[in-house]
Amino acid sequence: MASQSQLETLIELARRETDDAATRLGLALKAVADAEEKLNMLIGYRDEYGKRFEATQQAGITPMAYRNFQAFMEKLDQAIKGQEEVVRHSRNRGDQERGMWQAAERKRMSYSTLADRAQAQALKAENKRDQKAMDEHAARQAYYKR
Repeated sequence: MASQSQLETLIELARRETDDAATRLGLALKAVADAEEKLNMLIGYRDEYGKRFEATQQAGITPMAYRNFQAFMEKLDQAIKGQEEVVRHSRNRGDQERGMWQAAERKRMSYSTLADRAQAQALKAENKRDQKAMDEHAARQAYYKR
């Protein structure tokens, strides 16, 4: 079994790896939130622009203004599709980072478990030595009391 100092080194390295993975996960989740916020903003703007256009259309609109509206709505729809792709990519990246963090955390916990077992084993061996020493001492005292 690995020595205690080796296990401590492994635990420290695993802790750093877990911390780094957690930082990357946090950044990935923030990127997802930002991308979703931009997407919602674009969708809201498209809806608002469509409502304003309907109100303007009721009062009458020129064919040129109608074509401009259609072109603008197509550009908004393209922007929304592009942002949906950004959101999808951000979510995939977040899922990857979550998996890497979970793997790092499992490794760290495994090393901690090994260290705990080693410590428990060392304590058990120490208790056994102490008990043996006490038994020998008691046996010697009993022998000399005779």
